[in-house]
Amino acid sequence: MPSQRVHASERTAWVAAPAGVVYGLLADAVRWPLLLPSYVHVERMDFDGVRERLRIWDVREDRVRSFHVRRVLDPHARTVGFEQEDTARPGVPTAGVWTVEALGDTESLVTLRQERTLEGLPAAESERSRREWQAEPAEQLAHVKGVAERWERLDQLLFSFEDSVRVDGPAELVYDFLYRIGDWPERVPHVESVGVVEDVPGVQLATVDTCAAPGGRTVTTRSVRLCFPSAARIVDKELTTSPLIAAHSGEWSLVPVPDGGGVRVVCARRVMLREEAVEEVLGAGTDLVEARRYVRTWLGRAGTETLRLAGWHARSAVRRLR
Repeated sequence: MPSQRVHASERTAWVAAPAGVVYGLLADAVRWPLLLPSYVHVERMDFDGVRERLRIWDVREDRVRSFHVRRVLDPHARTVGFEQEDTARPGVPTAGVWTVEALGDTESLVTLRQERTLEGLPAAESERSRREWQAEPAEQLAHVKGVAERWERLDQLLFSFEDSVRVDGPAELVYDFLYRIGDWPERVPHVESVGVVEDVPGVQLATVDTCAAPGGRTVTTRSVRLCFPSAARIVDKELTTSPLIAAHSGEWSLVPVPDGGGVRVVCARRVMLREEAVEEVLGAGTDLVEARRYVRTWLGRAGTETLRLAGWHARSAVRRLR
């Protein structure tokens, strides 16, 4: 018989960071893919300053999920109320609230209360879902605590940048080059090998070996790529990063050139450095400014090379068709 149960939980965590900092991290959901490991991408679909509607993609055990979340933000009470629904299981809503309480100037208490209705699920699946769901709050609190307690150095650890090239060729061919990452070992010199799985159309899990790092070292990364052909965008998030990088996400996008002459292809990157690895990788005495410059040069060179090759591919294909 299907079960109809409501499961409730409440978890708290002490955080060595000001309450305003912790609330800011919780309120700024668009930055979660860079701060919280399981989040791949967050799209803000609507926001009036208090209420917002989000679409979120996350990953667990190589399974990418997508769900919608409605949230109510109250910065004065430092609460974030939410209601989410998994698009794969629309009858399994989750609702709750994050609360941040100040314990002093540099300490706070974070509480996550939530409840979930496991309606219409067989008993065995209901129990499995309950166990998975109960583990998530502790994980989320631990990650929020870990990021928030680096609040004094976050501005130095986090940075973003973008590179772009103008391509006088069809946008469809440029996008096709960026989408077909499995072909990159034959097309992009710094890519040595790629393993890609696309069980769900537009959702790619890619393992990539590159030699783009300064010094010619081979770096292996694993990433999720969300492909939106109608919007000419590919969003990516690394699940396994290079030693110097704690988190890395970004986007490939195609923007029409106003005068109608081709497209501008953009590679945007967002990075959080792994502070404890800076001196180990780059040598004693290396500071975060130097580390940012090093990573910016490395990733920027690789991204720009790929953009230029995408443009060359598009122009060459057009010439062949003619």
